[in-house]
Amino acid sequence: MPQDAYTGAPFRVNRAYAESVGDAWVILSAKYGFILPTFTIPEPYNVTFKRRTDATATVDQLRRQIRELALGRYPHIIGLGGKEYRAMIEAAFAGSTCALSFPFSGLPIGKMMAATKAAMAQVR
Repeated sequence: MPQDAYTGAPFRVNRAYAESVGDAWVILSAKYGFILPTFTIPEPYNVTFKRRTDATATVDQLRRQIRELALGRYPHIIGLGGKEYRAMIEAAFAGSTCALSFPFSGLPIGKMMAATKAAMAQVR
């Protein structure tokens, strides 16, 4: 499962934030697109939106998944992660009525993680 496959510190911090402030959350995988935390990842992969390949999820695929997962029902979508992930989220939700926010966007990874942890501390 993704929550077990993704083990890096940034993912762990983002997951904790999503679980503490969100009604529901999904993962944006560069290979599989929007996936639920219970999605089974069949094998390890090394795909990123920074280096696009044929294996990289497309905006059309993400838009289809938004419909399939009914992500458009949420009035507010919080995006976490780097600028490439933000760009894909913005492109996928373009034209939707969902309000998008990226509270830690533009920060270097260490500062992004610190800001995310600080925001969680205020929620508790």
